[in-house]
Amino acid sequence: MPLWHIYHPPGTYTPPQKKQLADDITGLYTRFGLPKFYVVVLFHEIDADSFYVGGEPTPDAVRIVVEHIARHTSDPDMRRRTREALAALLAPHTKDRGLYCEFHIDETPQDLWMIDGIAPPPPQSEAEQHWARENRPIPY
Repeated sequence: MPLWHIYHPPGTYTPPQKKQLADDITGLYTRFGLPKFYVVVLFHEIDADSFYVGGEPTPDAVRIVVEHIARHTSDPDMRRRTREALAALLAPHTKDRGLYCEFHIDETPQDLWMIDGIAPPPPQSEAEQHWARENRPIPY
């Protein structure tokens, strides 16, 4: 599962803008075969007096923490391409709107992950493809 935490000032995103960003994020992952329901996006509004960058309150910053669980890579080129793909996806929602944006990606061990009490199937397995088609976890 990719779990995205998007920390932003109040009013930065309208409900339709949140929906569009969540759709863009989901689309990135489903292009690689992940089930849609693996993608979770959480928006966290943070007041400027609680959001500091370099010790200064920051009214126009977005900070994103991405947790990758379903897929990991140690290949440096793939890691670079992943980072660049995320930056390109985010630009219309942040940088192009004049917002300072920073993100990082953590990789959570897959063996510490369950959905509805079921350990997710191996990547790209028939069971995972079945989950993607049904868009829900199914015992296998």
